[in-house]
Amino acid sequence: MRIGILSETASGERRVAATPQSTATFVEWGWQVELESGAGIEAGFPDRLFAEAGATVVDGPTARSADIVLCVNPPDQLRDLRPGAALVGFLDPFVDADLIQALNDGRVTALAVEAIPRTTLAQSMDALSSQANIGGYAAALLAANNSPKLLPMMVTAAGTIPPSRALILGVGVAGLQAIATMRRLGAVVHAYDIRPETKEQVESLGAKFVAAPTQEMDEGGYAKEVGADTQAAQHAALSSHVAESDIVITTAQIPGRPAPLLVTDEMLAGMLPGSVIVDMAAGSGGNVSASQPDTMVDVDGVHIYGPTNLPAQIPHDSSRMYARNLVALLERTRTDEGFTIDLEDEIIGGTAVTHDGTVVHPRTRQLLGLPEAGDDAAATTEGDSHE
Repeated sequence: MRIGILSETASGERRVAATPQSTATFVEWGWQVELESGAGIEAGFPDRLFAEAGATVVDGPTARSADIVLCVNPPDQLRDLRPGAALVGFLDPFVDADLIQALNDGRVTALAVEAIPRTTLAQSMDALSSQANIGGYAAALLAANNSPKLLPMMVTAAGTIPPSRALILGVGVAGLQAIATMRRLGAVVHAYDIRPETKEQVESLGAKFVAAPTQEMDEGGYAKEVGADTQAAQHAALSSHVAESDIVITTAQIPGRPAPLLVTDEMLAGMLPGSVIVDMAAGSGGNVSASQPDTMVDVDGVHIYGPTNLPAQIPHDSSRMYARNLVALLERTRTDEGFTIDLEDEIIGGTAVTHDGTVVHPRTRQLLGLPEAGDDAAATTEGDSHE
């Protein structure tokens, strides 16, 4: 069994999909590990550490000979993946139809970490959560570094400086970490999420929950899309809190769907110059009306940042956490003979997007306009068309 670890090619990506520690685990399993030279450099893992852990360091891509290819983002060299190989990483399976179609055409088994079920059993494999945790921390630091104000209250001979006010919109993993980090930095924090059960979590971190409309989660554990009346009530309730905040961090995202609009043009007009907004959902449409992906937008002195890959700004620990997620996931595929993709397994079956020339994930089938799974004739046609 051969695992290939690729050097990431996406702009600004500094993470790597394996670490010397995870490499040593694979070697203990009896698997061979090939690392593309330099893949871990920007994350603080030089080639020699991988070699000491048992990896073979090679020049150039490792995909051609690998049974399993680990990545953070999809590799450029999709054609190098051999039929029957598995690609594991962030594959955007509910949006990027072209990528999924290419993987299916190449008979590559795609395990998309975004599709890992949100269950207690899968917590150790939940890469979305591990990276969101770091993203929330990095968003708080980005805001603090660009605010013209001190965050904590300071009592000095020159007078007392009041603490900054921070507002966190969206209280998932990223939002909770942003709250915790802002609190550690000394800010007064308010937070809001449409899911009512987050109120207790917000208050447990020492923040105040904003009274605004709430509703229950969908079956996937995410907030549901709201109607026009509910959205209008949200905006009315949040408007004064946005205006009073020195820092706003927005984190509300739903995989495969546009991000909900939480901060409108009218709200921005009410903020004071020097205020800072970090919109973590800028890459999926944005929670803030004026935000742009990977750009700082100045609206009458309000600085709006739209970073799309904050975990890459802290690549060492992001990579460590991500690599642990992948080890836990691949352990479920491990057999005495090597590895197997068991679509009946509740986690592997939920994570698999393509397998053996067939698109197997229901949401991805819907994206590609395919009939629902269970149509044997359709599945046969998919597979036969690539022989």
